[in-house]
Amino acid sequence: MDLGIRGRKAIVCASSKGLGRGCAMALAEAGCDIVVNGRNAEALARTAAEIRERFGVTVTEIAGDVSQPAVQKTLLAACPDPDILVNNNAGPPFRDFRELDREKILAGVTQNMVTPIELVKAVVDGMAARGFGRIVNITSLSVYMPIPGLDLSSGARAGLTSFLAGITRTVADRNVTINNLLPGKLDTDRLRGPHEPGSVEDPAAATARKARISADIPAKRLGTPEEFGQICAFLCSVHAGYLTGQNIPVDGGLYVSAF
Repeated sequence: MDLGIRGRKAIVCASSKGLGRGCAMALAEAGCDIVVNGRNAEALARTAAEIRERFGVTVTEIAGDVSQPAVQKTLLAACPDPDILVNNNAGPPFRDFRELDREKILAGVTQNMVTPIELVKAVVDGMAARGFGRIVNITSLSVYMPIPGLDLSSGARAGLTSFLAGITRTVADRNVTINNLLPGKLDTDRLRGPHEPGSVEDPAAATARKARISADIPAKRLGTPEEFGQICAFLCSVHAGYLTGQNIPVDGGLYVSAF
């Protein structure tokens, strides 16, 4: 399917690896020029080089933590009139809520609620004025299915969801959509647990781990960053202009609800 966004400009936050990388790849495949971002400059450079080689689009690398105002400013300077914004950021680590002090709570809320709001605020009026805009926020299935130990992540992302729920209705008439993707168990580094950066997992151990983790998923497997990215790209396409303000689980059927 031609997504109708060839030549569009996209900012994809936290896109050096994992789900953000999957989204950047899918948008580049659709013909978008991409601004990629990540904290690890080396990993970011590898991702940018692969996108250029595979898809022949313009790729701009902005290294740094997107939660930092200076990094946001650099991102927006590199792409002052984006057509597409994919908000993504690492979540707080597993931690009993009793271990959270004010500093940790504020940091988590800044990462997963304040930062995407700041970026939406920076780009949404320009999108509306130009008559096209697609904003996708990568949140978490824990917004619907709370996970003990991820309370801070769940709360911050739920706050983002509620904050933007009314805003999305104010720009829909100018062809700007805001939707949320809620990843469940996807095959990313986060599901590997603690490990040395760059370490290679034993294939047999990886197979056993994935089978154990996916046992309660109706699809009986983990999702991939690539298929997650393709869903994101569709939400950013010309075909999704009548779909806005939605929370879309990408979870292989793990979240059980008839409605």
